Amino acid sequence: MSTNLHASHGGIEFPIRPRDHQISRATEAIARESQWRQVVRSPQADIADITISRWEDARSASSHQTTTPEDCYFVGIALKSTRARLTRDRQVIFDGAMPEGTLYVTAPSKPLAGQFQSPCAFLHFHISADHFPTQLAAAEGLNDLVLLRDPLAAELAKALIERGDAADHQFTFCIGQTLAMHLTRLESPRARVNALPKWRLRRVEQYIADHFDRCISLSELANVAGLSRMHFAAQFRAATGYRPREYLLNHRIEHAKTLLATTGRPLAEIALAVGFSTQAHFSTVFKRISGQSPARWRLASKNQRFEIEALPRRRPSADGDWITSAAA
Repeated sequence: MSTNLHASHGGIEFPIRPRDHQISRATEAIARESQWRQVVRSPQADIADITISRWEDARSASSHQTTTPEDCYFVGIALKSTRARLTRDRQVIFDGAMPEGTLYVTAPSKPLAGQFQSPCAFLHFHISADHFPTQLAAAEGLNDLVLLRDPLAAELAKALIERGDAADHQFTFCIGQTLAMHLTRLESPRARVNALPKWRLRRVEQYIADHFDRCISLSELANVAGLSRMHFAAQFRAATGYRPREYLLNHRIEHAKTLLATTGRPLAEIALAVGFSTQAHFSTVFKRISGQSPARWRLASKNQRFEIEALPRRRPSADGDWITSAAA
């Protein structure tokens, strides 16, 4: 599909333009899924053994279940922050906040159920098992791997997004190959340190959500979790992929995006509202995490909203004229 992919205040959006419907699904480099993790492989993808698709669900709650095909690994990369619960045969694989850029993997022939408690958007990769070492497959080293912070995976997703209409099967195949090579070299943090138990993690997440607008120390969070500072920091990172401080900053920036997109409040006021002492520090952290300054991000968000509002509504009696004017 030829799509114009760009960022929005809620994550990464993939708007459907009317002319997209004229393009055959068989020729799409990034296919749309009609059901969660279900995609028909195109002839080009069959040759490459890599299929990339996208899933987007605007509902506040949704449940899905599927089984990974027997000949490939499944990899998902979150394009917007969401809250998810992944389970298999009543065993909880993951339960909690899933930030934008989160990566998770399911091995061949493995069933998985997903419950999402907020709108979600993902890039989905089906990568042939031939791209992974046989010893890795035998040990199931990648099965149920969840990384809440994987900079390379986030950059690969960003590369696909920035490619936009120019994305083709050769390019997406190279991205898929790079991701497969990256996964074979990963070392799961679970092998080194126990992750923070889910109930402790929820307490810390809720505490941060309630108090992110003020200074929160590591000792304070450790006390909430009922652990020493050293044990808390290590277990929190194993559970989320973030250091506690990084997690707090990301939470502040996500809240700032909401204020930037929905209010006209000055940047200095927003900086103070989300817990930064100065606008300069806020802008530095915002650009590091989001890739844009707060002012540029706000402008891009407004422009996108205006573009969506300006789209003409479909008139049944003049279908052809509507398609022509909307695609122009």
